[in-house]
Amino acid sequence: MIWGKRGSEVQRSALAEAEPLEAVRLAVDSAAAGRWEALDDLVEALIDVDAGDDEVAARSALTLVAGVAGVVDRLDRHARQAPWSGPYQESPVRRVGARFSVATSGPGAMALASMHGDGRIRERAVAAMVDRPCPEAMPFLVLRTGDWVKPVRDRARAGLALLLADDPGGYLPAVLPMSLRLDARLRGGFAVTQVRAALLSAPAEVRRGLLGSGDARQRRFVFDIFLAQGWLPLPELMTFAQSDSDVRIRAYAAEAACRAAVWTRRHDVLRRLARSVRAEVRVVALTGLVRVGQDSDVAAYLDDDAPLVRAVARDAARRLGIDAREHYRTATGAAEPALGAIAGLAETGSASDALLLRRLLTHSHARIRAQAVRSLRLLEAIVAQEVLPLLRDSSPAVVREVTTALRPVAGTVPPSLLWQLLGDARVELRRSGYRLLRGRSVDVQLRAALILTVDSDPRLAERGKADVTRLARDGARTTWRRTPPPELSVTAVQHGELTAMAARAAAAIGEVTSRMLTTWLADARPGA
Repeated sequence: MIWGKRGSEVQRSALAEAEPLEAVRLAVDSAAAGRWEALDDLVEALIDVDAGDDEVAARSALTLVAGVAGVVDRLDRHARQAPWSGPYQESPVRRVGARFSVATSGPGAMALASMHGDGRIRERAVAAMVDRPCPEAMPFLVLRTGDWVKPVRDRARAGLALLLADDPGGYLPAVLPMSLRLDARLRGGFAVTQVRAALLSAPAEVRRGLLGSGDARQRRFVFDIFLAQGWLPLPELMTFAQSDSDVRIRAYAAEAACRAAVWTRRHDVLRRLARSVRAEVRVVALTGLVRVGQDSDVAAYLDDDAPLVRAVARDAARRLGIDAREHYRTATGAAEPALGAIAGLAETGSASDALLLRRLLTHSHARIRAQAVRSLRLLEAIVAQEVLPLLRDSSPAVVREVTTALRPVAGTVPPSLLWQLLGDARVELRRSGYRLLRGRSVDVQLRAALILTVDSDPRLAERGKADVTRLARDGARTTWRRTPPPELSVTAVQHGELTAMAARAAAAIGEVTSRMLTTWLADARPGA
């Protein structure tokens, strides 16, 4: 991404040398990245394509614009900015409107004119899009169905309703994404209502084509209609529940499939879904098995990895007279305990079960060590000296769990160990050392944050920069502050070290923060 005046000149030079469609693509990419200058560049590129009198190229250009989420919407808002001030004074959209012709202008000019600030020009553009419709211009027509001028809005709504009724297969795919984006706005619900009506009356092959296409919002919208109308048979619901990429669709499909299986006494379907790798599917299937009285099948999932699944299984075990706590104790004592059994012991046990978990802290499998630490933390049975050696564990997951467990008792950890961790070559150890140092005195927090600002890991460096900025702002003396600034109690040697560290970090933290930090350190100088 290129920013600033020089960046805009470079970008426009590249657009001028590119082919018309390639120039549109470049401008779309820049506009999607957030550059407002690129929106004017995009309008110019669309004008150039439209000037070639090649309708295929013009429609391809509109496809590129509509293909990136949010660009059409941003282009519309950009065109409506006050044309008499700022960078919008010479907006190219105004020039398009001045020479727009309903009879001769191409698809690109129609789309651009529909965003003009003059309502009469927008109304003529809407009429042109309805009289000479093309799917590529439909997102622009959908925008006008929520127009603030009633004649424009009414004409766009009538045209959209007719086009969807006449050819839902041709226009629904182009209308649906923009309609969903418009739904939350004032006067924006009309398009969604028309899309829903068109979907209900469209041929089955059209509906099927929309069911598996588009982004998550679009797929959920179409799926919900299919589900409400009962258009999905049980085998297809099972397929969605087990293999769809969207968690919401999987959960809804599983619920519908299990409901149908319960009504028809299809226990085989429930058992199959209960073996799914997706926890949200398993829990719904097990609930279905409970409803049909198959508690013995459900109790077999006491050691499942998912907490909600284990909860359903424990409820079934209780009705069968099985002591879940004793089951977890026995399972945790095995040579290779299941992760779900260790977690289940933490959910049902007490501090008296900590001995079973402590023996797992030296287990050969990292996931078991991590789960043992997590379970000890949940049972409030963490002994700092027992888990300290795991701060340098070979597994990042174990290091994370130990760090989380030690934070409430971070004061018992030797400071020398934490500074060693902060200087370690492994990024997870540096993160651990920093998290455990953050709860200490102000001077320790400042020193650790300054060290982190120049860290080689970008995320850690950003964390350090944010904390230095926070501390510097809190330490800066302002007239409006009602609470006293944090007290920075340091010796002369420590003050000199912090001053030197602040100077080294100046480039990373920025001029403003560096100035505030320098002022704070000067005020906190011993003897000042």
